[in-house]
Amino acid sequence: MKVDLGDLNAFVVVARARSFRDGARLSGRGASSLSDAVRRLEEQLGVRLLNRTTRSVVPTEAGEGLLARLGPALSEMEAALDVVNGFRGKPAGTLRLNVPVSASRLVLPAILPPFLAAYPDIRVEVISEDSFVDVIEAGCDAGIRYDERLEQDMVAVPIGPRVQRFATAASPAYLARHGRPEHPRELLQHACLRGRFSSGAMTHWEFERDGERVRVDPTGPLIVGLGGGADLAVDVALAGTGIVSLFEDWLRPYLKSGALEPVLEPWWQSFSGPFLYYPGRRLVPAPLRAFIDFIKQAPDGANPKSPASPSPKAP
Repeated sequence: MKVDLGDLNAFVVVARARSFRDGARLSGRGASSLSDAVRRLEEQLGVRLLNRTTRSVVPTEAGEGLLARLGPALSEMEAALDVVNGFRGKPAGTLRLNVPVSASRLVLPAILPPFLAAYPDIRVEVISEDSFVDVIEAGCDAGIRYDERLEQDMVAVPIGPRVQRFATAASPAYLARHGRPEHPRELLQHACLRGRFSSGAMTHWEFERDGERVRVDPTGPLIVGLGGGADLAVDVALAGTGIVSLFEDWLRPYLKSGALEPVLEPWWQSFSGPFLYYPGRRLVPAPLRAFIDFIKQAPDGANPKSPASPSPKAP
């Protein structure tokens, strides 16, 4: 059976986006063109691949099976064609990154502007989400995550600051009314602004000092989804409602201005910085090779210099 590769690619785009409109936006094709392509594919295969409603598009069981096998294959084909990029004076194409919200806020702003200036023919597409995904299945070239969440078959390259800390803070008004805790367990008597993972699990607050580790599960008036809801938690803390726990770098502007004051700072726990990761079992696209070479020059993420000539090979 001879199937048009363009129709297969249209199906993958729509199935991943769960929407013809979003698929059109991501692919640069018209929604009607994608709809026609999927319909042709279904007619040729003799099976429905997508269940369509006015609000959503969901793959059928047959569609899910096809997507699971087809997504990686198309990504490999795209990477194979990208080998031609290695013969260009400057790499070109799209680099798709799947990153947590914290990385899009705290890591990439120092790296992307000089990278894009050094490689004007590369376009970077960033998908920010805090759930751990298969980067190939998600249609991305690479992701950013922390080491405890990396799969063993992934190649990892340090990116951004190598040491970070979680910080707890509250407004001066809140501390004036409720007092300042001296030990992490005292947080159980305070209003704490909590975060929840996309899996539904609540975050624990962990502290460490002089070899003593303390893990607390405080309560409070607000729970936000991690990543996208963090700014809301900060705003509520600024209003004097409770104590917030977040990346120190995220809270630093407020700590510096005095809008928030550090709480339990001697207990703030350090952890290793994030990694750029990508599958070691596939060809590395030229835009990703250029990005890897670029960040290796400045592992702390602080204004890396552009390479004189990009290396044709990734580590």
